[in-house]
Amino acid sequence: MREGAAHFCVGHEETAAVDMAESYMKKLCATLMDAVTDKDPQVQEQICSALCALGEAQPEETLRAFEEYLRQHEKLAHPYRAMILKTMEAVVRSHISKLDKDMAGAIILLASSEMTKVKDLVPDWQQAASSVLVAVGTRFINAVMEELLSWFQPGLLPHHFIVQTLASLAASNVFGMVPFLTSILSTMLPMLPMAKQDAMRVVFCSALRHFSESILEYLADLDQAPDPTVRKDAFSSHIFSAHDVLFNHWLQSREAKLRLAVVEALGPMSHLLPNERLEEQLPRLIPGVLALYKKHAETFHVSKSLGQILEAAVSVGSRTLEVQLDALLAALHAQICVPVESSSPLVVRNQKEVLRCYTVLACFAPDRLLAFLLPKLDTSNERIRVGSLQVLRHVINSAAAQMEIRKLFILSSMRLPLLDTNNKVKRAVVQVISAMAHHGYLEQPGGQAMMEYIVQQCALPPELQPERRGPGGEDLPADSVRAISISTLYLISTTVDRMSDVLWPYLLEFLTPVRFTGALTPLCRSLAHLALKRQEAGANAFLIQYEASVKLPSPYAITSRLLVVSSDPYVGDCRGVASLRLLHVLHHHIHPLLGPRWETTVPQLVQHLDERTEETLSRKEWEEKLLMFLRDTLAVVSDNTWVCQLSLEMCKQLPCYNGAPQEKNFLYKCIGTALGAASSKEVVRKQLQELLETARYQEEAEREGLACCFGICAISHLDDVLAQLEDFVRSDVFRKSVGILSIFKDRSENGVEKVKSVLILCYGHVAVQAPRELVLARVEADILRNMFQYFNTKVLGIKVETKDPALKLCLVQSVCMVCQAICGSTQAGAFHFARKAELVAHMMEFIRAEPPDSLRTPLRKEAMTACTLLVSLEPPLEEQMQADVTHCCLQSVMALLPEPDREDASDREALYLDTVHALEDLLTSLLHRNMTPQGLQIMVEHLSPWIKSPRGHERERALRVSACLLRYFLEHLHVSVLVPFHNLGLLVGLFSPRCADLRPATRQEAVGCVYSLLYLQLGYEGFARDYRDDVAEQLLALKDSLMHPNLTVLFHTCHSIAQIIGKRLPPDQLISLLLTMFEGLGDPDKNCSRAATVMINCLLKERGAVLLEKVPEIVSVLRSKLQETQEEHILKAAQHSVYLLASQHRAAVVSSLLGSPLPFDSYTCTLWRALAVDPSLTTQVLGLLLEKMSRDVPFKESRAFLLSSAPDRVATLLPLAATCALYEVLSAPASGAAVLELYPELFVALLLRISCTVGVQLPRNLQAKERRSSGAPLAIRNLEPCSSAVDTLQAMLLRGGSEDVVRHLELEGGWELLRTSEGHEEGVTRLARAMAKHAGPRLPLVMKALISTHSSAYEIQRVTSTAFLAELLSSNVVNDLMLLETLLDNLAVRQKDMCASVRRLVLRGLANLASGSPDKVRAHGSQLLTTLIGGLDDVDDLHGLVALEAMVGLARLLDLVEPWDLRSVLLHTAIRIRPFFDSVGIAFTAGRVARAGWPQWLHGDTSLPQEKVEFRQASICLFGHLNKACHGDCEDVFLEQTVSALGPLLLHLRDPQATVVGACRFALRMCGPNLACEELTAAFQKHLQDGRSLHFGEFLNTTCKHLMHHFPDLLGRLVSTNLFYFKSSWEDVRAAAPMFMGFLVLHSDRELRHQVDLELLIAALQLLLKDPAPTVRMKAAETLGRLVKFA
Repeated sequence: MREGAAHFCVGHEETAAVDMAESYMKKLCATLMDAVTDKDPQVQEQICSALCALGEAQPEETLRAFEEYLRQHEKLAHPYRAMILKTMEAVVRSHISKLDKDMAGAIILLASSEMTKVKDLVPDWQQAASSVLVAVGTRFINAVMEELLSWFQPGLLPHHFIVQTLASLAASNVFGMVPFLTSILSTMLPMLPMAKQDAMRVVFCSALRHFSESILEYLADLDQAPDPTVRKDAFSSHIFSAHDVLFNHWLQSREAKLRLAVVEALGPMSHLLPNERLEEQLPRLIPGVLALYKKHAETFHVSKSLGQILEAAVSVGSRTLEVQLDALLAALHAQICVPVESSSPLVVRNQKEVLRCYTVLACFAPDRLLAFLLPKLDTSNERIRVGSLQVLRHVINSAAAQMEIRKLFILSSMRLPLLDTNNKVKRAVVQVISAMAHHGYLEQPGGQAMMEYIVQQCALPPELQPERRGPGGEDLPADSVRAISISTLYLISTTVDRMSDVLWPYLLEFLTPVRFTGALTPLCRSLAHLALKRQEAGANAFLIQYEASVKLPSPYAITSRLLVVSSDPYVGDCRGVASLRLLHVLHHHIHPLLGPRWETTVPQLVQHLDERTEETLSRKEWEEKLLMFLRDTLAVVSDNTWVCQLSLEMCKQLPCYNGAPQEKNFLYKCIGTALGAASSKEVVRKQLQELLETARYQEEAEREGLACCFGICAISHLDDVLAQLEDFVRSDVFRKSVGILSIFKDRSENGVEKVKSVLILCYGHVAVQAPRELVLARVEADILRNMFQYFNTKVLGIKVETKDPALKLCLVQSVCMVCQAICGSTQAGAFHFARKAELVAHMMEFIRAEPPDSLRTPLRKEAMTACTLLVSLEPPLEEQMQADVTHCCLQSVMALLPEPDREDASDREALYLDTVHALEDLLTSLLHRNMTPQGLQIMVEHLSPWIKSPRGHERERALRVSACLLRYFLEHLHVSVLVPFHNLGLLVGLFSPRCADLRPATRQEAVGCVYSLLYLQLGYEGFARDYRDDVAEQLLALKDSLMHPNLTVLFHTCHSIAQIIGKRLPPDQLISLLLTMFEGLGDPDKNCSRAATVMINCLLKERGAVLLEKVPEIVSVLRSKLQETQEEHILKAAQHSVYLLASQHRAAVVSSLLGSPLPFDSYTCTLWRALAVDPSLTTQVLGLLLEKMSRDVPFKESRAFLLSSAPDRVATLLPLAATCALYEVLSAPASGAAVLELYPELFVALLLRISCTVGVQLPRNLQAKERRSSGAPLAIRNLEPCSSAVDTLQAMLLRGGSEDVVRHLELEGGWELLRTSEGHEEGVTRLARAMAKHAGPRLPLVMKALISTHSSAYEIQRVTSTAFLAELLSSNVVNDLMLLETLLDNLAVRQKDMCASVRRLVLRGLANLASGSPDKVRAHGSQLLTTLIGGLDDVDDLHGLVALEAMVGLARLLDLVEPWDLRSVLLHTAIRIRPFFDSVGIAFTAGRVARAGWPQWLHGDTSLPQEKVEFRQASICLFGHLNKACHGDCEDVFLEQTVSALGPLLLHLRDPQATVVGACRFALRMCGPNLACEELTAAFQKHLQDGRSLHFGEFLNTTCKHLMHHFPDLLGRLVSTNLFYFKSSWEDVRAAAPMFMGFLVLHSDRELRHQVDLELLIAALQLLLKDPAPTVRMKAAETLGRLVKFA
């Protein structure tokens, strides 16, 4: 009995547990399903995910809960019912194998009820229910079918989704569904006429389509089917009956959707029709389907169905299909001609289906298809032609066997499409030709025309930026046609082996015609590949039969063409490399002897191109390499007949390059090279005559090329070339051009000038190219005579000046070349050039005729180059002519205006630089004729007006030319007798002030001039040319300083330059130097004027002994100009005067200056600074000013308005004026010694002055002045009281040797902080830190002065001094100077100050011991802890800032105090700081504060102040330090505090403030070791390192895993803590709390459920599901899904 009772009890308990679990499971599901009405889609998704999680854990209970919920909540809106049903479907699909029959039945009934509950269509809801049935039907097909068939009764029209579900089941479970289809079809057929609604008819069509597809799939896989005896005949009659209804009745509907549904069904149904019935229906079926093309825009489904019908008809061998062919072909052709929109995938798919139909018809009736299709190619309509070509390409590829015997017919039909210029048609034609190539069409007669078409498209000009349009655009860019053609040509050449015999050597025909120039690169690549392939096949295969085709280019034509196009190698996709490689491959066909030589030379040329780009390749160098290659080739061949034939072919090709001037120019050079190698003089003369007669003289490049040709040819045939030029002038061709009538016709005259210019240029090239020993004898007699004869035109005996600039330029260039030829001769020194002066005069005329202010042509540059060459020849020019040349050329270049920014700016700049170089070369050549100081002086005199020009660009040019001349003079200096450099002082005085020119480039040139002059002096003193003087070399080191934008640096550099000049200047030159510099004081460039003053003063100081009597006069002049100018030398003279005056009347001067109006003007400031010259005087002045500043009160209080709450503080005048005066005196560098003497007094007085002027205003009269002065051009120093005091302190520190303090504080922004009320305290702290670091020895006296301020009447001064002293304790220097005890005693006194800020700063100072003197903390540990913990209870601290400071200080000291001192306060401190963890995201009432034992100041009705970030950070950080202090010795009582803090610390990792998050990371890392869990400690160390990004979810998951594994008993406490944070005011924390709970549940054992009040937990999460933040609701839903473990 007892055992039975026990068993009964146990069983009863188990039953109760199961019931409770089911109860909780239902509650979880119900809670989540209640929340499914959330408006946020992401929250809904998370809820569904949570429900799925429940289903994963307990699928049956979850599904049962779903079922019950939906039955009990009939009024739940259908969108939410649909969501639940979709979740059910997911659970069912995941666990269909675990579903028992009863549960499946319940789900089937529920889904069926949901699906059929309303007759109206509610697609989302009913579809979701249908999907549930389909999911169940994958296993329980019979049960599902039983339920569905109960709604599918004969004579009654079923529900819409009953039919759709049957269709879906047929698609998802073919083998299970097909056995039911016979009965379903028999029941369905009578229903079809009953369906009157289009929607119902559509679903019937869908069902019939899926049924037919399932039957076809079943029949296709009979070997795997459960019933292999099933045959098509079993369904044929039913399908035919349905077909009859669909086709004869429903297809005629006006509803487009229904018609599409019908036609989709007819396709697969046609395969199931009886053969004879299909044959009967085709005459009506095909026209019926084709008619739909006109009714529907989207025709994909029509085409797909039509393809299925055609496949069915062909499979049964239909005879009636032939009758329908014409209509079929027409309709399909119309579809293929529809433009394809890339954005419409259905249109693309439709075209694929249409092409599939064409494949069927091509196999069925190829002749009928071609008879219809090929005539369409002759139409001019773009779409029809493109569509027809597309079909043709498809048929060629897909029905190759049927098209084999029809190749010629198809080729002949391509005649008209080849002529179409439309880019779309071209693209389609290229694609057809590609298909033909792969199937052997191009081997037939007419195939070559196809290849020619491909090459033509390859030659299309590429567009720079083609606007690529989509396939549906109106047109395609030519570049896309070209690209596909190039790709096609290469693919045909390389991948279609059968095309090798077709293409070789046929493609060679396209190399030389001009119209195929654009296709050269792909042609060369294809030919090179074919040639190599033929070489591998054998010599016979590679052999070219030139006799077989008259169109094949000769080897000479190929060589000329490929060589010339290689001159512009990067055009046309790098045709240079391709051409050279083809030339290399064809070497045997060019000439048998070239193979070995080209094996080395051609690869070198190709490598040269590969190593460069279009930007880096030098065209001149490249052309020279090609010409060298040609000369080498001609030398290897060494066959005059071959050479003459090559030159003849080159001449023939000249017209081909009329549109390519650079290539034609190069071809002329090639012709010259070839003619030069020819030995037949007759051939040479004949070819030259033809070139002169046929040249296009209007083209500049051609004129240049023809002249180069004659020049190159003259290397070998000088006499023949000169004779031919003279013969041409005497010929009828030339005489007709220069008849008298042509003078009066502008066009004819222009043509004549062009012919003359070519002839003149030819003579120039002949002179420079021909052998030097042969040229000299012909220069004046033949060459120059003929040149000027052509240049000067005479009409009726009168000389007519030419106006053609090209003719002038050609003459100048030719003169240059003639002079180069003369200079290059070994007999140049003995050659007497009689026409030299005449030529120079001509050049000067040309230069003067150029526009004086602009540079448009290179004429003046070439003319100056010619003059340079002429000057070097004998006889020398007369002095006057030299002066005229110098003046003319300088005027022509120096006066040019700077070019404005234009598109051709780079070209203009290059032309300008070349012109300047030409001028420099000319002047140096003139100087070379008179290498004496006098000659140098003459040149400088010509340049002097430009050196002193008011225009900066003219000065810069003049200095550049001067520097060039001086360098040349120095480099070519030869002193045989020691003579004085008598004009050194004048020259140095002219150039040295320019070292401060406004233009940096001018400065550089100026110092270079001085450098050269000093070395010239050394040279005249007898020093060797390679001697290097240490003093003069210092000038080079100063060049960089001259580039500095700071004028102070610039003038200091000028001073250094003057010192160097003074050391090396001879005494007799000093006077002339000074006089020259005095003239420079009036220089229009003010910088140069100032530099002259600096240099004068320096020279007077360094070398003034010989000019002592001049000093009073100079100083007097400068003082008199004080009111007239702000020049530096005047101001210095005035300063000196004030210094003398103050030495005698110190007090009077100070009083007088203090009486000056505020703010001080610049003159007053200058005079104040003069008082700092002498240290003894400065000390006395500073003492007077300190007394004036401290005597009066710093401010007076006044109310701006009677009702204002606080009085305004207004500065008093005398202390303000004394402060400004102190700044001016201290800013003078000479005051340093006096500042050192008064350092502590000045520092403390100014620091206290700053403190009591923070927020102090100026008097109203000064405020107005301040506003007026702020807009002045020369802004006066800020007069604001506090700013002026800060500036003065800065100046004092700088003068007192504490530059590091100033710099340190400036980097930290401390000076700005000192000026503001909010940042003043921090500024004082940073100042103290800087003083401790950089001015330690000064601190004892400074601290002594500051300690006495604790009794100051001004509270702000006490705060400032306390902040300074407190910060000193953070430095060890206090301990080193033995000031620690004194400081601690003084701070202890200040702890009782009435000001809370003073008390707070005292605590900060005590805490600073941790960093300043950590070794002293233990000695004072007890006192420090007592004071700091007492700060937590400061009753007068209304804002808690003292408590905050106490927490921060404790955190710093804990690691340093003795353990026994800490142990007594550890727990007490932890309890006191815990309330600050949540300041404030949660409201803490006074009652809760009292119960927690928090400080009394927190009691009251109000909550903690909002958002106290610093409190949270400090308290959490201190808690971490408390844990750190307990490592290895943690008492149970404190461990309890650590455990209880885990939850808040983890949640505050989601705190909105980054500083709080950082504190939490630290605290958790410190808590880890005290928890005695290695895994948890490791996780904290891994994830919570500072600076590492934290994936909170992953970290929290890991933490909860370890917590539940090692501390399972904490589950209840942690859950309760998280519940507490559900009401947090921070969204991220509210979201983290349920996530925390979810992970805890996830990793806890089911046995721990007793720790959790599941009822309360679900209720709390239910409330969170109504939180305003979607993120919180999502986390709540996720956690509810995890509670299934405890359910």
